[in-house]
Amino acid sequence: QVQLVESGGGSVQAGGSLRLSCAASGHTVSGYSMGWFRQARGKEREGVAGIDTAGRTIYRDSVKGRFTISKDNAKNTLYLQMNSPNPEDTGMYYCAAKEGFWTLLLEGWGYNYWGQGTHVTVSA
Repeated sequence: QVQLVESGGGSVQAGGSLRLSCAASGHTVSGYSMGWFRQARGKEREGVAGIDTAGRTIYRDSVKGRFTISKDNAKNTLYLQMNSPNPEDTGMYYCAAKEGFWTLLLEGWGYNYWGQGTHVTVSA
């Protein structure tokens, strides 16, 4: 049974930093492509960042240079380092996983497993 549990959300001022974590159980993150998604109130879910089994990463344009996705295989955990967030980054953040190599990392429909989410509020 694959489980993903996000943590690290909260309130942060614009320009600050926050690190989200996604602890995985039931599988090893090294063998899974994983991603971070977010959904703001009244908006559709969107892909934020993804990392494949080879460690290659991809980001949506609005977070490039500010957010960093990474995996710690030893801790079986996915991270999203959020630097210089702005109020537009506010929303519920979810991690997702798909076994094996996957290229469409920012497309939510391709993922098999999802966490429950952690909320991030960025104040101006």
